[in-house]
Amino acid sequence: QVQLVESGGGLVQAGGSRGLSCAASGRTASIYAMGWFRQAPGKEREFVAAITWRRGTTYYADSVKGRFTISRANAKITVYLQMNSLKPEDTAVYYCASSKGSYSYTGGSQNEYDYWGQGTQVTVSS
Repeated sequence: QVQLVESGGGLVQAGGSRGLSCAASGRTASIYAMGWFRQAPGKEREFVAAITWRRGTTYYADSVKGRFTISRANAKITVYLQMNSLKPEDTAVYYCASSKGSYSYTGGSQNEYDYWGQGTQVTVSS
């Protein structure tokens, strides 16, 4: 199994920035990619960003392109999400997830991920 622990959530004003971290432990050798998803109150969980572990290929939802940046630190087995120009609609619980990968991996489907963190709340005030 893989354990994922997110950190960095909190309250931020609109237009501000916030960085999230997700540390992986356990059977981390099985990780092909890691991603961030979010779930706002009353809404479905949605894809935010993902990164493949070996090559560092990144994927982004259209709603965050140009504002959010996903990165990884291989030695620490940690993935980061730097969020800039935050908007009130970015308010959500942000979840980190890990994927063993597949031939058809696209990055954006929840079904592609095997393990999930507990989530961290990000609230953007207007």
